[in-house]
Amino acid sequence: MEAFELLEIINRGEDSRHQFKREYSNDQSVAEELVAFANTKGGLLIFGVDDNSTVTGLSTQEILEINRRLSPVFSQHIHPAINPDLENINVSGKVVMVLTIAEGISKPYMDKNGVIWVKSGADKRRATSREEIQRMYQSAGLIHGDEIPANGMNIADIDIEYFSRFLKKEYNESIEENREGLPRILDNMNLSKDGTLNIAGALLFSKAPQFRLPVFIVKAVSYPGTGIDEKTYLDSQDITGKLSDVFQKSLVFIINNLRLVQNDKNINSTGDLEIPRVTLEELLANALIHRDYFVSAPIRLFVFFDRIEIVSPGHLPNNLTIDNIKNGNSNIRNPILASFASKLLPYRGLGNGIRRALEAYSAITFIEDREGNQFKVLIKRP
Repeated sequence: MEAFELLEIINRGEDSRHQFKREYSNDQSVAEELVAFANTKGGLLIFGVDDNSTVTGLSTQEILEINRRLSPVFSQHIHPAINPDLENINVSGKVVMVLTIAEGISKPYMDKNGVIWVKSGADKRRATSREEIQRMYQSAGLIHGDEIPANGMNIADIDIEYFSRFLKKEYNESIEENREGLPRILDNMNLSKDGTLNIAGALLFSKAPQFRLPVFIVKAVSYPGTGIDEKTYLDSQDITGKLSDVFQKSLVFIINNLRLVQNDKNINSTGDLEIPRVTLEELLANALIHRDYFVSAPIRLFVFFDRIEIVSPGHLPNNLTIDNIKNGNSNIRNPILASFASKLLPYRGLGNGIRRALEAYSAITFIEDREGNQFKVLIKRP
C-alpha cells in the first residue's frame, strides 16, 4: 500500500473496515479485533494511529515488540488460526504498522475463550443470536438450512404412498423389500436422522409440511395495477404442500394470471403464454431450492400488470454475484434439496437454470437486497 493511500484511509476515520490503535494494548484486545474482521468483511488494523486519526507512529523497538507478540495471537488466541499480512509504512516521517485481515473462509472465528466477535460499524460486538451464528456456519459450508431438524417431524409424517412411488421409480426398490426398513432408508438418503426428519425430508416427502413449517410456503397475489394494493387484487393464495406440489401450484397461479398471445398462429389456436413456460419453471425451481431456509419467511410471488416478482428469503450466498449466476456459476445452499430436485422438478442442478431462463426470455432483472436479506427476480411482461 502506498503512503498516500493509507493517509486517505486514516483521514476518513474509523469504520467497519478500518480500526486504529495508538499502541499495542494487550493480546486479548487485539485478538478480538482480528476475530471481528475475519467474521465480517475483513479490514485493516492500523497501529501507530490515534482514534482521532492523528498519526503518532511507532518506534523501532515497538515494531519489534508488536511482531513478537502477534505471532502467538494469530495461532493461539484465535480459532481457527488466521494469517494476516503485515506491512510497515512511512507516513509523513512516522512509521505505522498495517495488518490486513481478509474475510475468513472458515467462519465462525472465535477468541481463546470461545467468543465470536463481529464488526458493528467502527466497533465490535459479540455474536449472540442463533440465526447469526448459524449463518456463519452456513457460509463456511459446515451446516446447511435443509439439514436442520424439521420442528419435531418424524417418520409418521411421511406420505408413504408418494415416497414408495418415488423409491420404485428412481431406485427400483420398495420399502417392503428393503430389509433396513423406512427409518434406515430415510437416514441413508440424508432425509432424517434417528427418525427425525430434516427440512429437506419434510418438504420433499411429508404429507403436510405446512403444519409444522408454516413459513416455508409461497404467498402469491395477483394485482390489476403496477403496485401492491391491500384492498384490490385479482387472486390470492397461500400455496402449501410438498415441494413438488408447491412448484406446480405456483406455476399454475402465474399461468392463470397471464395472457395468451397469438404470435404467428391462426385465430383458432390457443395461443402462447406471453412469457415462455421454461423461464417460469426455471425461476420458480431456483427460488424453491436455493432460498435460505435459515430465514423464517415465505417466498412471495406477485403478478402485476407490467411484471412478475419472485422474492426469495436470503441474499446470494458467500461471494456469489448476479453476474456469476448469469454466467452459470452456482453455490449450492441446500445440497440435499438440490440432489433430489432433479428427480422431482424440472431442475438439472448444473448452475444453468438462470441462463436457460434468460435464453428463453431476456427481459429479466435480478436484484440482490443484502440489507433486507432477500433476492428478487423481476420478469417484465410484454
